Amino acid sequence: MVVTAGLLGPAGRVSLPGPSNNAVFGSRLFRKPVGPGPSARLGRKPLAPRNPNTTCFDSGGGSGGGAGALRGYSGGSGGGSGRSGAAGLWAAYTTLLAKKPLLTKSVTAGVLNGLGDVLAQVTVDKHRDFDFKRLAIFAFLGVAMIGPMLHAWYGVLGRVVTSTGPKAGLMRMVLDQFVAAPFFIGSVVAAVMVLEGHGEQVGPKLRRDLFSIVRSNWALWVPFQFLNFGYIPAQFQVLAANCVALVWNVYLSYASHN
Repeated sequence: MVVTAGLLGPAGRVSLPGPSNNAVFGSRLFRKPVGPGPSARLGRKPLAPRNPNTTCFDSGGGSGGGAGALRGYSGGSGGGSGRSGAAGLWAAYTTLLAKKPLLTKSVTAGVLNGLGDVLAQVTVDKHRDFDFKRLAIFAFLGVAMIGPMLHAWYGVLGRVVTSTGPKAGLMRMVLDQFVAAPFFIGSVVAAVMVLEGHGEQVGPKLRRDLFSIVRSNWALWVPFQFLNFGYIPAQFQVLAANCVALVWNVYLSYASHN
């Protein structure tokens, strides 16, 4: 057994630096087990050693590389693994659309219907005081009537025309615009007038103005619905129609009150 000179102590025993609980028995070196540390004596569970290959994240989505940044590591710019606001909202919307399609489409129609009426009152009917009752009626009809009707009607179109592509989109557009649209528009105008307390004027109003409203509807909706039915996935067709309806609702709200 070869030992460096600096490790030889009195009587030729090996002297190792460190705690005094080292003992030498012949040519074998044993280390007495070290007693429990302070954490164990106090009844605390000792901390596990940190694995350098694992990464610890703060809770929350990391906006701007802050709240979701890595502890002890450099955080990625732009929010790291957190989703952007728009992407998160879109993911939440598509999840709701898959789980509760009727409710999601109805609420969407109500919001866009109400927004269309607001734009109509602010940009077209500037000379009038803002009519909150009119806004509430239009939003209510979006939730209770327009959203459910579109959901049901688009389901019927999907069952009647089962193929896809431009030819199928053309067939759906013809059924939508020249069969359903006149009835649908007349129903909305009549419902608005009845809820506003002008039910006795529904007949004269429809006889006088329905065709002109439908003709204006065709100018916008015929080209759009061809694209909508032919190229947009079925689950997003009501959403696409509601977005374009934001423009249409401005006109429809105005036409219903003049």
